[in-house]
Amino acid sequence: MLARAVRDVEGAAQKGRVTPAVRTKFQAVALLVREQHAKVKAETEGSAAHRAEQLKRLDGIGTILAKTAVRDPSLLALLADEAVVSGAARALARDMLRVGGIEPLEEEAPVAAPVAAAATPAPNERRVVPQSVVSRQLANPFLAPDFSAVRPAQTAPRRLGGWELIGPLLRSFERAGGGGPAVMELPDATWIRPPAGLELMPHQVQLVASAAAGHRTYLLADEPGLGKTAQALMAAEAANAYPLLVVVPNVVKTNWAREAARWVPQRATTVIHGDGETIDGFADVVIVNYEVLDRHVGWIADFGFRGMVVDEAHFIKNKTSQRSQNVLSLSAKIQSRGPKPLLMALTGTPLINDIEDFRAIWQFLGWIDESKPLGELMDSLDDIGLTPADPGFYPEARRCVIDLGIVRRRKVDVAADIPARRIADLPVELDGAAGRSIRAAEKVLARRMVNRYESALAARGSATEVEGIDHELVRKVAGWEQKDTSTGESGENVFSMMRRIGEAKAGLAADYAAQLARSAGKVVFFAKHVAVMDAAEQTFAELGLKYSSIRGEQTSTTRQKQIDAFVNDPEVTIAVCSLTAAGVGINLQVASNIVLAELSWTDAEQTQAIDRSHRIGQTEPVTAWRIIAAQTLDARIAELIDGKAGLAARALDGSDEEVGSSVDVQLEALVALLTAALEARPVVSAPVSFSAS
Repeated sequence: MLARAVRDVEGAAQKGRVTPAVRTKFQAVALLVREQHAKVKAETEGSAAHRAEQLKRLDGIGTILAKTAVRDPSLLALLADEAVVSGAARALARDMLRVGGIEPLEEEAPVAAPVAAAATPAPNERRVVPQSVVSRQLANPFLAPDFSAVRPAQTAPRRLGGWELIGPLLRSFERAGGGGPAVMELPDATWIRPPAGLELMPHQVQLVASAAAGHRTYLLADEPGLGKTAQALMAAEAANAYPLLVVVPNVVKTNWAREAARWVPQRATTVIHGDGETIDGFADVVIVNYEVLDRHVGWIADFGFRGMVVDEAHFIKNKTSQRSQNVLSLSAKIQSRGPKPLLMALTGTPLINDIEDFRAIWQFLGWIDESKPLGELMDSLDDIGLTPADPGFYPEARRCVIDLGIVRRRKVDVAADIPARRIADLPVELDGAAGRSIRAAEKVLARRMVNRYESALAARGSATEVEGIDHELVRKVAGWEQKDTSTGESGENVFSMMRRIGEAKAGLAADYAAQLARSAGKVVFFAKHVAVMDAAEQTFAELGLKYSSIRGEQTSTTRQKQIDAFVNDPEVTIAVCSLTAAGVGINLQVASNIVLAELSWTDAEQTQAIDRSHRIGQTEPVTAWRIIAAQTLDARIAELIDGKAGLAARALDGSDEEVGSSVDVQLEALVALLTAALEARPVVSAPVSFSAS
């Protein structure tokens, strides 16, 4: 993938067409080459020959980068050690990692400091202190408080002090709640008054009233579209939790500033961009995105925040990532100073992979630390009078956690006026050369796995023969294929196959979206890969349809202009959206038809995308049209995603169905492909001999 990208850049430079997009791709490739080179050199697994081959290929890409940079000084400057990596290049690099089947850098980049030391993050050479923050500090006539002498409160020995409790607490949610929704007791109040011209729904009023009554920690897990942003801002106002820190994904930073201006207009709001030169150090609401938080974590920790909101809190699920470390360290610092702060984790999909995703969120809220429950939660568990060895412990323990501040409401329960939604699959046949090529590549992939299976079977010998297909070995072979970074002679793996299928479907999906736009009004078109978005936009342009383009590499200002054009301009009938960049935090309820041109790897991501339209303010039934390539890997993956649906709902909405670890869609797709190929093998009969008689 990197080799193809660098050849594209090289070709553009040779033709003298070094556009901003080309420079972005050049810098993204350079960034990934450096990271992959360091990663391969640090690897201890695998053979030395394999590592040498990988380094050789990466060095070859580096050579092409260097030769290309000589042609254009603007490219050469991007290779300098002090060159600042643009946000667009980082976004493209993340997209390329996803295409390659690697978790995005911003979510998964490991850090040297252990999680246990999260309260004191490692120094960052790019750490900054904006001048306006210095001005605020100098304007304060009081000395900064000295917390060095503060000692933790002494606690008496706990009844459950010798028990391992985090695992049982998580399992209490796996066992669900026998029909009981995960909602803390909330006051039934109607006296909360929002700013003039705005209105809170009853479920929103309840949470704000809870904050006004003194509650201070919330996992606000309402289904997407139920107005979590407004609830958080009004709760901060009710709790007087200012100054308030709001940590959000980059794509919703501008929208949060707008919402703050609407719901708390009396509070000054500032947004941190880059090194923060333009921020207002005296503001009450400070909004920062995860991607630049590491530069500002130093001064933010000492700013004196009395409240912290983390939007799309499932972003911190991986506690070894830098973003999670930053959020947890700031939370610990804020909790260690002054009165009990307001801490809110907002996410409509708190569980992406499995029940373990709760850990980081609970730790952010101060309910647990790395190994045990803390404070109020430990007191509540002690008061139960049971231990994890008692079956009755689990429903009681689940209730103890919920009472700390879990609030999960469903649209069907609290917003009956939001119309229904449905997902409709549209199978399409991939004809022509592209379809034949994809089916041939799928056969090559299956054949490669069959050969690995048969080689492994032969190596085991006859001592462990299994009648028919050895399904345990099938899963092992699929796992080897999934982890193998090489793609063999075919150049295909499950990720590149899905990208090619998406590109082959692009024209068909765009044509269908165009038909919907002409007959039913505005349409949201979601895709995962840049090439699919490009192809769709070309189709819309040829058909004379105006569209907005919402992508990851855009600045916040550009992205918001594109959103506003789609929402407000009647002539802009289609929004072409990146599934990752536009799938969270934006409001597109002017459209009731959604086209999912490519499949996500998780049901949660698919749900987030659909709920950009299916939310408060929607007046029409919402239909999400999934374009499925029939008789390909695409169809298998659609079935697997549907089988994963509802992890958060089962854990938080009280279903009796047991919740376990989520299905690994990539692995299961390979298992299905290999199993089908093995079942299709011709049966070889033993030779029949005839006697002379």
